Amino acid sequence: MSDSQTVSAAVAKLYNTYPFPPEALLDEPPPGYNWRWNWLAAHNFCTGQKPQRQDIRILDAGCGTGVSTEYLVHLNPQASVVGIDLSTGALDVAKERCQRSGANRVEFHHLSLFDVEQLPGEFDLINCVGVLHHTLEPIRGIQALAKKLAPGGLMHIFVYGELGRWEIQLMQKAIALIQGDKKGDYRDGVQVGRQIFSSLPENNRIVKSEKQRWSLENHKDEHFADMYVHPQEIDYNIETLFELIDASGLEFIGFSNPSFWDLERLLGKAPELVERAKELSDRQLYRLIELLDPEVTHYEFFLGRPPLAKADWSDDNTLLAAIPELNPCIEGFPSQCFFNYNYQIVNLSVEEFEFMQKCDADSTVAEILTGVQLGLDEVRKLLQQQLILLTPA
Repeated sequence: MSDSQTVSAAVAKLYNTYPFPPEALLDEPPPGYNWRWNWLAAHNFCTGQKPQRQDIRILDAGCGTGVSTEYLVHLNPQASVVGIDLSTGALDVAKERCQRSGANRVEFHHLSLFDVEQLPGEFDLINCVGVLHHTLEPIRGIQALAKKLAPGGLMHIFVYGELGRWEIQLMQKAIALIQGDKKGDYRDGVQVGRQIFSSLPENNRIVKSEKQRWSLENHKDEHFADMYVHPQEIDYNIETLFELIDASGLEFIGFSNPSFWDLERLLGKAPELVERAKELSDRQLYRLIELLDPEVTHYEFFLGRPPLAKADWSDDNTLLAAIPELNPCIEGFPSQCFFNYNYQIVNLSVEEFEFMQKCDADSTVAEILTGVQLGLDEVRKLLQQQLILLTPA
């Protein structure tokens, strides 16, 4: 076997031993939402407008036990979904998960990212979370996925960041050294890792990092194994991340956690430095932020294949003629206080609340404003907050 095939076999063995993620199977749709897996919300985030179609094809590339796949089916009721994974054990769980919750618009295939060309057709949304960094050739993997992305399509990716995973890397190497010839015996690796943690002093840096950030999920062996005894992992920084992105040939749309990448969050008390940083390129700015906040453990972002039309709502007449509706990923509405797409609390003014109550996907902004005392700048604010979607006239 090639080196890549050897690594793929080792990864498949890990997830056959410890199917991941280990979330419980339910006899009903999963609770809540992840807006990144909702086509309407994700498309709006990336383009500023509601997509023209909802009867799309979605690929969950590296679906594991089907946690993301299940959400993709339930959050996109008109879509057809395909899940692929290396691990037959994980796929068995994914199939049972989706069958039990009624996620019946899905098909699964035992495939690696590198063999994705075997699937027919193209996909409008590709989800690839926690997968590329576990391949020996992530550039080859992202290029294979990019070839399956339809024009105007979106790809959502999640990969590890090296700065916030430093202690994890140290523990991975320590476990491997102690395992010696038994490296690749994942149950032994978990046992060794747990013995190390129970033996180290409480003030040890690695122990403190585990307790502060990971211990709640790592009480499950599946999580512990995925974090500490994985046979293949590549961690990124901004510079190497954009080497991966550039190699895809796709357009970088943006990070899906934009608030993290706001420099004022870190240097708001020094506006003169924020002003000087405006001379930096976007990538230099991202690098500055991660250097100043090295807690970043991962990058999650969207790529797109042109042509990808992006709305411009700066013209008043264009905005007035648009048809608004509520973002499907909010919870607790109708109320002036509810959760937004990121489960952050939103407090609306009386006028904003009245406007949102009339966003029925039928009336135009102009028609709604005849009965609501709200300015267009306030409407734009609702759009910027991802609380409403707009369909152009």
